[in-house]
Amino acid sequence: MSNLERQAVPSVCGGRGFVVAEPVRELLTAREVRLGESTRVRRLLPNLGRRMIGAWCFVDHYGPDDIADEPGMQVAPHPHFGLQTVSWLHEGEVLHRDSLGSLQTIRPRELGLMTSGRAISHSEESPRPHARLLHGAQLWVALPEGHRDIEPHFQHHARLPAVTAPGLTATVLLGSLDGAASPGTTYTPIVGADLALARGTETRLPLDPDFEYAVLSMSGEAHVDGVPVLPGSMLYLGCGRTELPLRAESDAGLMLLGGEPFAEELVMWWNFIGRSHEEIERARADWMEGIRFGEVHGYAGDRLSAPELPPVTLKPRGRVR
Repeated sequence: MSNLERQAVPSVCGGRGFVVAEPVRELLTAREVRLGESTRVRRLLPNLGRRMIGAWCFVDHYGPDDIADEPGMQVAPHPHFGLQTVSWLHEGEVLHRDSLGSLQTIRPRELGLMTSGRAISHSEESPRPHARLLHGAQLWVALPEGHRDIEPHFQHHARLPAVTAPGLTATVLLGSLDGAASPGTTYTPIVGADLALARGTETRLPLDPDFEYAVLSMSGEAHVDGVPVLPGSMLYLGCGRTELPLRAESDAGLMLLGGEPFAEELVMWWNFIGRSHEEIERARADWMEGIRFGEVHGYAGDRLSAPELPPVTLKPRGRVR
C-alpha cells in the first residue's frame, strides 16, 4: 500500500520517550486521503500527536465502498524500503504484484505480508471482474535496525489461527494472542488481530502488560474499555494492561494492534522509512532513476513518480509531534 499524497509530509516517529506507560483511553480521529483513481481512505497513523503503536507506524481504513461500476482500487507500482506492508480485507479482493514476480489475489481474512527490506516495488488493484464491495485496512510495520536491509520477500497465508470465546472470534494476523501464533514473519515483538464480535457480547481479551495497544474500529458499534469506538476511528490504550474489556452494541469488527514500544527513532517520508535525510534522499533518487527497487510486470499503467522532498532536512525524532 502506498502513500499517494503529492505533497508528502515527513513524519518523525519511534523512541520510547513518549510511550504512555500506563493504561489510557486516547481516541484518534482519521483524516481522509485519496488513494489511487477512485478509493478514499481514512488515515489513522501517523496521527497528530501519535505516530506509532509498537512497530505499527501506518494505518489506513477504507470502505465499505460500492465499486460494482467502478475500477475499485488502482495503485500503480511504487517503492518501499525499511518496512513491512500488511493487507487485510473484510470484503472484496486485492491483486498484488511486486518486483520479485509475486502475483497473488488477497481475499477476506487472508494475510498479505510484504517485507520490503532494503528495497521492493509493488502494485495493488481490484481484479476484473471484482466483488461489489471493497472494505479493508492497509498497515505498515517498521523494521528494526538489524533487519531493515534484509532481502525483500512476500508471504500469503490463507489460513490463520484464531482465539474464540462466546460471541468472539479473534483471528491472529501477526505475532501471538492468548497462545495462538500467526505464521507471518515478524522482526519485533508485535501483535495484530481481527476481532469479530456478535451483538450483545461482553468479554475480556488477555493482553501483555509490556505492550502498548490500540483498537481500530472496522464496522459496527463496540465499547472498548468503556469507550464507544465507531468505524474509522482508533482508540489508543497505552501500556500496562493485562486484559481489555469489550462490549458489542451490534455485530462489530475491530482490529487490535500492539507491540513492544519501538525504541529506535525513525523518519518516514512518502513510502520510505529511514534513519536520516540522506537515506530518504538516496532512496527517492534511486526510484526516479530506476535503480534498486526492481520492476513490476503486468500492471496496465505507468509507475508512480516520487513527490519532491520538502525544503528542510528530515530528522528522526520522538513518537509524538
